[in-house]
Amino acid sequence: MQDKTELLRIEEIIEAILFGAGHPVSYDKLAETLEISVPELKEILEDYEKKFEREDVPSGIQFIRFEKACQLCTKSEYEQYIKNALGIRQGKSSLSNSSLEVLAIVAYHQPVTRAYIEQVRGVDSSYAIAVLQEKELIEKKGRLDVPGRPSLYGTTLDFLRCFGLSSLKELPTVEELETENDFDQLSFDDEIETQGPGAEVPENAETPEKTGQ
Repeated sequence: MQDKTELLRIEEIIEAILFGAGHPVSYDKLAETLEISVPELKEILEDYEKKFEREDVPSGIQFIRFEKACQLCTKSEYEQYIKNALGIRQGKSSLSNSSLEVLAIVAYHQPVTRAYIEQVRGVDSSYAIAVLQEKELIEKKGRLDVPGRPSLYGTTLDFLRCFGLSSLKELPTVEELETENDFDQLSFDDEIETQGPGAEVPENAETPEKTGQ
C-alpha cells in the first residue's frame, strides 16, 4: 500500500478529476487512471470521504458515493446562494400528480412495464411515462421476456440526485412517504445544471431484483 504522502497525492488527483468532471466518475475509470485496483481505490475513498464529515472543517462541497461511481457537488442548503451568484431564475416546473404517481410506482416496483403501471393506476399512463423519460427520471431497462416483449422502466441517476439518495436502498418506506409526502415535494429547476460541481444534490444505481408483471 502507498505511504501517507502518496495517498494524499492520490486523494488530490481524485478530487481534481471529480471537480473537473462535474458528473459522476466510475470507480473503474478512476482506478484505471490511477493505475491501482478498484478495491484499493474504494479503501482510499473511504478515508477521503471522512474529510467531508469533519465538523471542525466546514465545507460547502459534499462527496457522494454511488454503487459504481462517485461525485463532488455542492450542498443543497446553499442552493439559493448559488442561484443568486449565477443569476439563475427562480422558475420551477413541478411534476403533475399523475407523473408523481407513475414515478412512485416505478421507483418502488422497478423494473416495470407500462401495462403494470396502468394496472396499478387504472388509467392510461403513456403521457406521464413520456414526461418522466423527457426529464430523465426514468429510462428503459430492457424488455420483459414475454410475447410482445414490452419495455421495462426503472429510475435513473437523476432520480437519485433529485431526492439526495446514494442508492435505491435509501428510499423511504411507504409509511414514511404517507407521513412526509416526499414525492409531493419534488420540483425541478429549469435552469440549474444537475450534474456540475454546482449541482444542488448528487454511475449507476443499484438494480432491484423485482421485475414487472
